[in-house]
Amino acid sequence: MIAIKDVTKKYPNGTVALEGIDIDIHKGEFVFFVGSSGAGKSTLVKLLLREENPTYGSITIDGVTINNLKRRQIPYFRRKVGVVFQDFRLLSDKTVSENVAFAMHIVGASKREITRQVPRVLSIVGLGDRATVFPNQLSGGEQQRVSLARAIVNNPSLLIADEPTGNLDPDTAWEIMKILKEINQRGTTVVMVTHARDIVNYMRQRVVTLDGGRIVRDQERGGYSFED
Repeated sequence: MIAIKDVTKKYPNGTVALEGIDIDIHKGEFVFFVGSSGAGKSTLVKLLLREENPTYGSITIDGVTINNLKRRQIPYFRRKVGVVFQDFRLLSDKTVSENVAFAMHIVGASKREITRQVPRVLSIVGLGDRATVFPNQLSGGEQQRVSLARAIVNNPSLLIADEPTGNLDPDTAWEIMKILKEINQRGTTVVMVTHARDIVNYMRQRVVTLDGGRIVRDQERGGYSFED
């Protein structure tokens, strides 16, 4: 699913954000990327979304070497990847269902497909009865559920979650994690960047620890640790 081969990212100011990253993530895996601030997690997400290109090395996702993509090809690649951010990024002037439907409009889905798929996905995230309300009428947890629905409505093979529980209270964070686990069990590969030690330790999924731009630990059913 994801093959990151000898990837180094050096910014113009001389900062080396990632160095010699080499990792494979298989289809259907749930993988946590952890590490202290400045470890390289945010840069890794940008590379996976093709917002940045590696200075050296290659990244292949679902058979496509994304650092070889031309600018006009990037939007089409991103349609195959679901993304959930810490700050929700919802459209304030659109209802819950319209926010989710927007992601389908972008990829050219038919009105019939949208009418069928949006309610189904809202039901998965537990918002079937909130379709007609606006984001500012929702709690933080509900807004993140809308973000999740929008991220999965086009049935992506890969879901990238960048600190999805960072702005949520503990109980709500666990609700989001339950949904992410269910999405993963449906076959979607999930890559999650997080600082949430308790979540990582409880989930016992694969954990990749970054430190100083390098991978210092890769555990099959790991926990949250920065020790060598």
